Amino acid sequence: MFSAFANSWRIPELRARLIATVALIFVARIGANIPLPGIDPKDIMAYYTSMADKSAGGVVAMYNMFTGGALLKGAIFSLGIMPYISASIIMQLMSAVVPTIARLQQEGEVGRQKVAQYSRYLTILIAIVQSALLLGAFCNPQQVGQALGLGNFEGTIVVMESKTLFVCLGVGLLTSGAIVMLWLGEQITQRGIGNGTSVLITIGILSDLPGALTSFVDMTFGGKIGVAAANSNGWEKAAGMVLLFVIVTAGMVAINQAVRKIPIQYAQRMVGRKMYGAQTNYLPLKVNYAGVMPVIFAGAIMSFPPMLLNPLSTYFPTLAFLRDLADFFSRNNGFYYTVYAILIFGFSYFWISIMFRPVQIADDLKKNNGYILGVRPGEHTAQFLDFVMTRLTLAGSIFLLIIALMPDLFIIQFGFPMRLASFLGGTGGLITVGVMLDTMRQVETYLLQRNYEGFLKKGRIGGIAVPAAGLRTDAEASALGSLEKTCLTLFLFGVIAWVLNHRDLFAS
Repeated sequence: MFSAFANSWRIPELRARLIATVALIFVARIGANIPLPGIDPKDIMAYYTSMADKSAGGVVAMYNMFTGGALLKGAIFSLGIMPYISASIIMQLMSAVVPTIARLQQEGEVGRQKVAQYSRYLTILIAIVQSALLLGAFCNPQQVGQALGLGNFEGTIVVMESKTLFVCLGVGLLTSGAIVMLWLGEQITQRGIGNGTSVLITIGILSDLPGALTSFVDMTFGGKIGVAAANSNGWEKAAGMVLLFVIVTAGMVAINQAVRKIPIQYAQRMVGRKMYGAQTNYLPLKVNYAGVMPVIFAGAIMSFPPMLLNPLSTYFPTLAFLRDLADFFSRNNGFYYTVYAILIFGFSYFWISIMFRPVQIADDLKKNNGYILGVRPGEHTAQFLDFVMTRLTLAGSIFLLIIALMPDLFIIQFGFPMRLASFLGGTGGLITVGVMLDTMRQVETYLLQRNYEGFLKKGRIGGIAVPAAGLRTDAEASALGSLEKTCLTLFLFGVIAWVLNHRDLFAS
């Protein structure tokens, strides 16, 4: 593994892509730490902290995780990449019910570009609406806090005299920040490594890793790593938690990698002037085909009933059943987890019904003279694939439910801090593992391609290196080298600053 990482820096194109990815991520992290003008970040933190134990805290915690902590800081990138994610999901769902969008997706590259253009327009609209609602809550924290059942919030988030100017300026900055995040994601996809949108979300999740490590030290060593902690059972706790982290991560990797291989037999066929004999290939069907989307949908839906019932119970205090009904959706209630499990199963099958097309797969196999052993081509093949995927989805949903409930189990039963428990499964863990696996596959592809070219000794004439197509010029390579040194220096300064700010953890 270490040799593979070392080899990745020896390939000019791969090294340039890695540097470009790091530089673009650096820009995203800068924007996540620049607060909006006219607000007090300390009061924003207190405002969100008051929601931690309420129903609204689940939505805030999930959104803050996806934005890399920008939401709690009131930063210009507070919306993150989530408006584009919401727009993409809406467009995918609409493709199943709107024939026009479905035809566009089947028209090749031109149609997909048109759908992507519509997604960008919808992203801007969603960003404007979300930013207006967020800034409205900042301007009226007391009223919103009472409506959400948070009690009387004391504090003033907006320090700008003209709230109208604050809202107009804030909507423009937050919407622009969402567009910049979309552009950064597209640039990472084109010029960097991995899917840009997924990489930005993963980096946002991993940005809370120092806080999770601090919580880990506080829980195992009582806040200090030293002789006193070594004499207690701190090291045993630490070893147990590390082992637990390895087991949970291995389980998430297994879920993401697990496939059911369907043997496909191809008859003799003529391609051009060549006759190809019978071949046997495999059609891989993922066990967790829906990915993390069922968990996100289920968590969002379970957060909305309390957010609706709490304001109603505040406005109508005589209706006690509204408060009792809201308590049913709290995380310490068995009813909550029962409905949560049902929603995860339901959305898993719903997502499969939209994204998995057995009829199209069966038609493609029939056109290419392929068939499944023991199954007739055409309709019978489609029915067989649908039957297999239904059984796989059941198994995948069970594993997905177990992974999704692990953070709540660790928090409620074992008293784990939320920042630490979020790395032991849950939505963030599933996203991080999936994106890392995809990124490693892409890096591995570059390494294999380089070995293939090196074996044939392409790109060299008379011992003089000739740059391949698509590689950087000398000026670009020099600029990227300077950028690499700058990013490395800033990273080292950040590590030193973190150690100095937390030097009490290492006191003896």
